This record gives sequence, structure tokens and C-alpha cells, in this order.
Amino acid sequence: MKKVFVDGLTGTTGLKIHERLSLYSEIELIEIEYEKRRDPKERARCLNEADIVFLCLPDDAAREAVELVTNPNTKIIDASTAHRTDKNWTYGIPELSKEHKEAIKNSKRVSNPGCHSTAFILSLYPLVNQGIMPRDYPVSFQSLTGYSGGGKSLIEKYEANMGKNEYTKAARPYSLSLNHKHLPEMTIHTGLSKNPVFIPVLSNVYQGLATIIPIHMDLLTKPLEPKAIHDLLSDYYSEEKFVKVMPYKDESYLFDGGFDITGCNNTNRAEIFVFGNEEKGSAAIITRLDNLGKGASGAAIQNMNLMLGLEEDLHLQ
Repeated sequence: MKKVFVDGLTGTTGLKIHERLSLYSEIELIEIEYEKRRDPKERARCLNEADIVFLCLPDDAAREAVELVTNPNTKIIDASTAHRTDKNWTYGIPELSKEHKEAIKNSKRVSNPGCHSTAFILSLYPLVNQGIMPRDYPVSFQSLTGYSGGGKSLIEKYEANMGKNEYTKAARPYSLSLNHKHLPEMTIHTGLSKNPVFIPVLSNVYQGLATIIPIHMDLLTKPLEPKAIHDLLSDYYSEEKFVKVMPYKDESYLFDGGFDITGCNNTNRAEIFVFGNEEKGSAAIITRLDNLGKGASGAAIQNMNLMLGLEEDLHLQ
């Protein structure tokens, strides 16, 4: 029986992880009394008693929690951005390669990726890694996301005064300083040599996410038709349980010609779509996932399964 502790249980990701852990007979959940959740001694006891710890905390608090861990056998999955570009931590997208998956299995320190980052990196890593997309390609993209990704405070703003709420009036592009906190991990873990231009857009849906990445085919390293990108991605992820490349330009997945960003909600799946226009030499990769699933708690549980030697898809769909 493995012991698991969730530090930061009251946040959106922490609550979702706790909900998923309730399905396991293979683990014992270490509980901390509510009034002692900020007590360093009590937290340290729980952290060091655990076989695996989930950190669902702000960045500084996550770093402090790591310092409290003195048990060399305690494994940590950090859901914050604090360690996502730290070379001493393993980045938690197992589908990127067999080497990535093995590294997660053998790691004691795994950084859980961001929701936008997961969709973006899954879309472009195979192209960059195989030399199809140059490392200095000028990537610009948008990511449409549900408001739950902003945590409790943003959820409260969206769900207050329903019907008379400026937050729900229209979709809202944000992070217009073009310095979103996911940019460093996107750049490093995709293999790009410069940051993409990234504009996230908040939508008036609770959960769901889709990145939209346009591709100018004539800027790739060799002449290709858009379908070749689809075929490359299909082959690359053909053996993965949670990443599926959907049929090329299949309009049956559209609703009245539009794309549904909520199609993977309540799952740990990421679905990759490639659309192209051969005449104009352009393509678009759209990857959707649940920002609370594969973009957060689902990915954390998937990484836990690998780190504890369990089946990768245990209690995940």
C-alpha cells in the first residue's frame, strides 16, 4: 500500500486529484487537519511520510514544500510552474518519447506541465524533433480555454451574478504583454530556439481547451503537403493511449463548421486535428484537451501511475 499526500488540497487541481485518488484501492491518502495545513511541522511530517506527494500550490509555496522533504524515498509531482524548466526535474509529458516515459518512471521529481503547454508541445514536438519544423520557426498561436484554469478566484468572478456579468459577455484575450507564464516550458520542451507569440483566450465555458497553431508550409525544412503533417503526427502517437490524431480534414468533428473545444472534457485524452489548404500552402494544427484533465489533474495521476509502477491508464479514460 503506497501512501500519497496532496499538499494544497483546497485548490481546483488539488480537489480534482483528490477526487481521482478516491478510486484507488492501491493507495492510502495521508490527511492533514484543515487548521494545520499551514503548519510547517505538520506539513513536513505528511510530506516525509508519503511515498508520493502532489504539490498543488503557488510557485513559492511549492519551492518551500520541496525544501521540507528530507526523506530520500519521497517522490514529488509538482503541479505549479516552479520546476517546469529545472533540469533537475523530469517534465511530465510521457507521450513525447519512450525516453520521456522511462525518465518519468524512474524519477523522484516530476513537474506536471501546464494545460496550454501540453496541447502546444504535443502538437509541435514531433515536427521539431524530426527536423520538419526549423527550431527558429516563427510560431504564433492562440489557445481557447475554459475559465476554470484560472482557479477559484476566476471561477467565482465568472459565476457571480449570472446574466449580468461582464466576464461572461464575450470571449476575452488576455496575457497581452505576450509573456504568459507557460512560454518558457513551451519553448524549451518543444525544442524551439525562440519563444512563440502566444495569445490565450478565455471562453465562457467552465472547462475545455484547444490550441490553434497555423503553419506556413513553405517555411518548413522541405516541401510537404499539409496531409504529410497529419500522417507524421499519426505515426508518432500511434501507440499512445491518451493522444489520438483524428482523421485529416474530417468535418464530421465540426459543429456547423466550427470546432468544439469541450470535446475531451472529463477525460485524460488529447485529440490532435490537422486541417490544410493545399492550394494556399497552409495548415493548422488544433489540439484539444480538458484543462482540468490532461491539462492538470489527469496528467498528474498518469504520472503517478508511471512513478508507482502501476498501469499507466489505471482509473483514467
